[in-house]
Amino acid sequence: MHFGASMFFTDYSMTPAALAKALEERGFESVWAPEHSHIPLSRRSPWPGGGDLPKQYYDVMDPFVTLTAAAMATSKLNIGTGVCLVNQRDPIQTAKLVASIDQVSGGRFLFGIGVGWNAEEMEDHGTAFATRAKLVRERVEAMKEIWTRSKPEYHGEFVNFDPMMTWPKPVRKPHPPVIVGGAFPHGARRAVRYGDGWIPLAGRPGQYGDVFETVPKFRAMLQEAGRTAESCPVSIFSAPDNADTLKRYRDIGIARAAVSLPAAAEDVVLPILDRWADLIRQAG
Repeated sequence: MHFGASMFFTDYSMTPAALAKALEERGFESVWAPEHSHIPLSRRSPWPGGGDLPKQYYDVMDPFVTLTAAAMATSKLNIGTGVCLVNQRDPIQTAKLVASIDQVSGGRFLFGIGVGWNAEEMEDHGTAFATRAKLVRERVEAMKEIWTRSKPEYHGEFVNFDPMMTWPKPVRKPHPPVIVGGAFPHGARRAVRYGDGWIPLAGRPGQYGDVFETVPKFRAMLQEAGRTAESCPVSIFSAPDNADTLKRYRDIGIARAAVSLPAAAEDVVLPILDRWADLIRQAG
């Protein structure tokens, strides 16, 4: 089982380069950056975490920029969007971003994606909340065409373009893994349909369910769809700092457990990483 860490990179947090170096030195496999383009002031959509929306959601930097800095500061650490809001991004431009960051990182990019929860935010991008999941699926399908074909084209309800030529293509073949975030069963179904992995959150069992119950159900869904568990591994986000729980994740075949770090400076974050380095050793 691999270990990762996610952070809302801001102008007051630990820098992406410094965090990436610290993670690689301590045996972590990946660093993850979330995304919000902006937060509308209406605040009509409640935060799924409950209560007031944390300040870091307003302040977070662009993930492709911060992850490029993380990649340049390391040699082995994987870099991932956790998650990229594909419903708010043009698929042609995003396909180029993904391929470009995969190239400059030497094939270390992990494309974590989601459909989003903030209706007002996506509406500012021209995306309807009710059809966002289908829009994301079409955009992912279209990007896969761009990554894998010399003259891609795609014709859907929301995404439509005639044959084109666009480079670079990703280093990783056929493309960086598309790891789908979202609760069971809807997020799991999307992962089964077009994903190369599934990301449930351990920190919100009321919404996401107990992973020890949902992961076997997810694997049954994969089997029913004619897919293997290995073709769509599970990454647990917001993993707890508990060695026994981490060992249970390992024993049920979880591919990756990622800790959610505060958007803070080194004096706060480094002691957390040191505790996790010990947990990594304990979990084997």
